[in-house]
Amino acid sequence: MDMLDKTDMEILDLLIENSRMQWQEIGDKVHLTGQAVKNRINKMEKLNIIEEYTLKVNLHKLGKGLIAFITVFMKSSNHSEFKKYVLNNPLIIEASRISGDGCYMLKVAVSDDKELTKLLDEILQYGNYKVNLSIENIK
Repeated sequence: MDMLDKTDMEILDLLIENSRMQWQEIGDKVHLTGQAVKNRINKMEKLNIIEEYTLKVNLHKLGKGLIAFITVFMKSSNHSEFKKYVLNNPLIIEASRISGDGCYMLKVAVSDDKELTKLLDEILQYGNYKVNLSIENIK
């Protein structure tokens, strides 16, 4: 991280908090001009430190308030079809290949237990699973 200084880190922190913050507003907080902030952000984008800008959505208000964490235990070593399935399924909001207990950890957002059951039945094509339901989001 030698390529970033303290001001770059402050800019990143502000963007993480609100990626729609205007350059001038950021500049006011880190004591730079808006143009200087733009240049630093462009540098971080070119270095792939900033990969994308995202949106946080209230899943409960969209009717997808049931959050589950699914550990998948693959049946075979051919993971390419499963990865394709994961990438094309909008109910799966995060997916990681993991070490330890299981092969993949999926975070899913569904509307109810019926939608979760349907998803789990689809996952059975690729492997077995273990499910944990989220009862409170802390962070």
